[in-house]
Amino acid sequence: MTTAAVASVDLPLVVGGRQFRSRLMVGTGKYRDNESMVRAIEASGAEIVTVAVRRVDLDRKKTDGVLYHLDPTHHFLLANTAGCYSAAEAVRYARLAREAGFNDFLKLEVIGDRETLLPDVAGLLEAAAVLIKDGFQVMAYTNDDLVTALRLEDMGCVAVMPLASPIGSGLGLVNPYGIRTIKRRLSVPVIVDAGVGTASDACVTMEQGVDGILMNTAIAEATDPAAMAAAMRHAVEAGRLAFLAGRMPRREVAAPSSPTTGLLG
Repeated sequence: MTTAAVASVDLPLVVGGRQFRSRLMVGTGKYRDNESMVRAIEASGAEIVTVAVRRVDLDRKKTDGVLYHLDPTHHFLLANTAGCYSAAEAVRYARLAREAGFNDFLKLEVIGDRETLLPDVAGLLEAAAVLIKDGFQVMAYTNDDLVTALRLEDMGCVAVMPLASPIGSGLGLVNPYGIRTIKRRLSVPVIVDAGVGTASDACVTMEQGVDGILMNTAIAEATDPAAMAAAMRHAVEAGRLAFLAGRMPRREVAAPSSPTTGLLG
């Protein structure tokens, strides 16, 4: 399985008018050190790398900072509002990111509950409306609710990012039906974000037909982050290719795999 194999039967991922080859996006948090982060990002093959504006030093010249180790000419750096618990906070940090030199693309996250880290839908919609008006290309992190996803698309979000399961849980895809329904109904890219724990989770998620996956904890907290990043890269590609290939129908009875005519007597 190679990226070339997928590309030969697939179109590029297009988000907000920009094309990307990789459908795997990765974060920069929770790594043991910056060297581990860099090795994992490279092994993932990801082009889009997210940076939590509230949690990193925005001075790119500090050698111990995350941004010092990320080349914006090599990776598309996507600011995100992780750790924001209100629309006002999310808007403030989004604007801060733009002032610090980030592009107009933004992963918008507004958390509603500190224990489960589930999204605050009302706050998300409020912040999205303000930021879209400000000219941001909003990629909205949300729950797996179709109605919310449709509203975010109607508002002008360039991608909708429903969760597979709660942030950092590693539970994998808990509601395949919900994710498939969102993907079927939306025209903008659907990128699953949060909850993927290992390569099999990533493959199953991509088999639902979604446009991509964003992950962080599954790679950063692995015993060997670079090896897990490589596994995730292949799993995303395999799941995408399996979806494009079209799986066989499920049956409740056996069906012979060999022809039943012309048998030797």
